[in-house]
Amino acid sequence: MEQRAFSRIGRPVSVVGLGTWQLGADWGPVDDAEAFAILSAAIEAGVTFLDTADVYGDGRSERLIGRFLGDLQGSGADDVFVATKMGRRGPQDPAQFTQDNFRLWTDRSRANLGVDTLDLVQLHCPPGPVLDADAVYDALDTLVAEKRVAAYGVSVETCDEALTAIARPNVASVQIILNAFRRKPLERVLPAAQAAGVGIIARVPLASGLLSGRYGRDTVFAADDHRNFNRHGEAFDVGETFSGVDYDTGVEAATEFARLAPEGMTPAQAALRWVIQQPGVTSVIPGARTVEQSRANAAAAQLPALPDATLAAIQELYDRRVRAQVHDRW
Repeated sequence: MEQRAFSRIGRPVSVVGLGTWQLGADWGPVDDAEAFAILSAAIEAGVTFLDTADVYGDGRSERLIGRFLGDLQGSGADDVFVATKMGRRGPQDPAQFTQDNFRLWTDRSRANLGVDTLDLVQLHCPPGPVLDADAVYDALDTLVAEKRVAAYGVSVETCDEALTAIARPNVASVQIILNAFRRKPLERVLPAAQAAGVGIIARVPLASGLLSGRYGRDTVFAADDHRNFNRHGEAFDVGETFSGVDYDTGVEAATEFARLAPEGMTPAQAALRWVIQQPGVTSVIPGARTVEQSRANAAAAQLPALPDATLAAIQELYDRRVRAQVHDRW
């Protein structure tokens, strides 16, 4: 699989990674055996980048990855780059983002993952004032100096937050929602990241599954699935669920998108190819709840680029169906 480098870290990662929120919580149940099978399928398909967070299942996702990589010792574990996140297990109070708490939070993730040094830790969509505070970045630099982490980045909700983080000299990566139904980062965020040498991790690339074309208006999601309980932003930023698109509108737009997928690609693979082709993207991190999804997502990296006519049609669909709902919000 194609490898792209985090310039400020100097380490390459697979252009298609694996997001592991699904292995922790909030997407319906995934048992340990299935989780390990999903991870194994991804690695076998060439994935070398795993994204997790301390809040996914309150550490379950991290612990599963730690156990999985522990079993891989001597057979490829050293090639796997694991990014985690911190800062959302407690109150979203800027006063909580201190050096002492950063040490506590990263020590817990280190234990969960079974490593001395985290490859990458990301502030997990923190309150706005956190991103403006010099002391926060000084504390993150200290974590690097103490070898608790090798590098740090920021996961954000808005383009303005991304630009704030990119301006900091030691931020290695910015993680942001980017998909065919959330295009605003193309305007300023990706060019700024390229110019600064900051990696871009594209999350929610399938708009919470909408772009797979598998859901209809009558689809029922489990009670513990965020696509049920956060559809209107009841639990966290609504932009994380269906990319902030109203569900009925999203289903209709996704039906049109599916018809644009070139022959030989599933709609989901076409959506991933769209992200892969955007200049400045380092890795796209679709999640998977089955082995088949894990393999199909990774296979998108080997498929041909979307032709110009398809890209233009996707742009037109976005402008006509989706732009008014999302473009000026994030």
